[in-house]
Amino acid sequence: MSQPPAVLRAVRGAITVDVDDAQAIRAATTEMITTILERNGLAGDGLVSMLFTLTPDLRAEFPAVAAREMGLSHVPLLCATEIDVPGAMGRCIRVLVHCYMPGDRAPRHVYLRDARRLRSDLAE
Repeated sequence: MSQPPAVLRAVRGAITVDVDDAQAIRAATTEMITTILERNGLAGDGLVSMLFTLTPDLRAEFPAVAAREMGLSHVPLLCATEIDVPGAMGRCIRVLVHCYMPGDRAPRHVYLRDARRLRSDLAE
């Protein structure tokens, strides 16, 4: 039986950290990306790009560093600061992963730790 054709998809993810620390940011980013890859059956060759945002209270490290340490050196990565909306969740790392997936498979978004509150309808 043949595989359905691959289509371009976007998978969202978010995770929080307790402190603005380089190691904490890298560890959380690694956890989030690993979970996204596992839940969606993705491998490096199906990844197109990743856009990371951090809340303004996180400045100690680029999340892209963790992705590079995971071996994703061929995937274009971009980091930006999230809009500083009053009352918004702090110490949060978000990602939008563009990837190719089989057309019959829906993306499984990943919201971890306190970030589950951002999209409780999508958190597993």
